Amino acid sequence: MCRNIKPLFNFDPPATDEEIHDAALQFVRKLSGTNKPSKRNEAAFEHAVNAIAQCAHELLHSLETSQPPRDRAEVAAKARARSAMRFA
Repeated sequence: MCRNIKPLFNFDPPATDEEIHDAALQFVRKLSGTNKPSKRNEAAFEHAVNAIAQCAHELLHSLETSQPPRDRAEVAAKARARSAMRFA
């Protein structure tokens, strides 16, 4: 799976539409094998990104959990620490 796609569920504050769109874009890029589609495939590429973003938005808003929301800053700090350890 693409490393750039991050979990978006159960965060405080919740995932933004931009974050959901960016994850959908990364997913479509991974599936298609291209970062930028040709002019011929541009409409299909954008349609796929928008459709996946809509599905992801619906999923994230319909999921339920009994766990408290995770703090974005805390999760980001842990990720930076793991990265520093990996590249040190």
